[in-house]
Amino acid sequence: MIRWLVYLLQIVCFAEVFSQYACCQQLSSAARISLITYGPGDDDISSCFGHTEIRLVDPILGIDRNYSYGGFNHRSRWFIPKFLSGTLPYYVEIHPLGDVAYYYQQTNRSIREQLLNLSATQRQQLMAALEENHLPQNRYYRYKFYYDNCATRPRDMISYACGDSLRIPSRLPMTGKSYRDWMNAYLREQPWYQLGMNLAIGKASDQQTDGWQAMYLPDQLADQLRQATITQPNGQVKPLIQREQTLFAAQKIARQPTPLVTNPNVVFTLLSLLVTGLTLRAYVNGKQADRWLDRLLFGVSGFFGWFLFLLWLIRDDGVTAWNPTLLYLMPLHLPFVFGATWPSTPLRLRAIYFGITALLILLGMALSQIPGWFDMVYPLMLLVRCMVNCQPVLARNQIRPPVA
Repeated sequence: MIRWLVYLLQIVCFAEVFSQYACCQQLSSAARISLITYGPGDDDISSCFGHTEIRLVDPILGIDRNYSYGGFNHRSRWFIPKFLSGTLPYYVEIHPLGDVAYYYQQTNRSIREQLLNLSATQRQQLMAALEENHLPQNRYYRYKFYYDNCATRPRDMISYACGDSLRIPSRLPMTGKSYRDWMNAYLREQPWYQLGMNLAIGKASDQQTDGWQAMYLPDQLADQLRQATITQPNGQVKPLIQREQTLFAAQKIARQPTPLVTNPNVVFTLLSLLVTGLTLRAYVNGKQADRWLDRLLFGVSGFFGWFLFLLWLIRDDGVTAWNPTLLYLMPLHLPFVFGATWPSTPLRLRAIYFGITALLILLGMALSQIPGWFDMVYPLMLLVRCMVNCQPVLARNQIRPPVA
């Protein structure tokens, strides 16, 4: 056991010494640095937006490695709570392009390489910064979806190495799209992912982005750098991208049509029509509102409301804050709906609860910006239940004409 511990300590010390040496290693004149952009995938939510890496190649020194800011441990303890709260540590990892190219080809994700037109000094500075980021004490960082991720970090590293010589024409102009708009463009083929993420994010996602902010997406980073220029040491202005090539082109595959019943728009529309139809039928026939149905609908809404409210509290990046969805998925429905529908609850108190709920639902519908039909059909279903529950009191308080 002691011998194995000594071996392990030697390996750690060797890795530390090698990293420190790499930071000071002088690149040859044949060295080149490029931006690698992987296209979006559909195997899981983490692949929907693509990925970015920086590639360093020096054939004289025998170097060929990619720097990726997208590493995280799938087997981390409390993985899901950490992921949801934004506290899951992401880290810089280094690997040869060949080690991951097969995976991207198998999942039919494109691979683009853009060779950066950097001077020897800029290449050296960028490599030193990347290696310093890879040191054990620096490699971990707090991932933030819009503001600090696998695309913004390479963007910032390239900008740091180039300094004032880098000019990106699209950096300051507004794009006309919000963070939410950019996100939804990548989730059109994943409607359930799209609905879930839109329910979770708040008003910060509706901020209009400029070109720099839109580069939180790998494709946007690659596209905008294609328009960038860099001033050479001799004062000559050249394009930042010296050469671009497609290492692997994703094949266009005809998607099989998915059943309509698996689309969230269809699912919630059918649910709303069913509940509304049963509600109106009972009302027309003079039957009392089904209390179990109110407890089920508003109880489930309150449960998800508490979940969204918890996301607001535990995340520090502001992405889930001030979520208008909480106006109709009000957390206080759980437990207030049980008190409001209790048999001995006075009709006036019940009407006050459902009346306030109806106003909040209308406000939530006006502020919500979820694509599709969910934020219309689902709140309307709850609104119908509120109106039916208020109706007995309203009818009771109506002024009747005197009988002759």
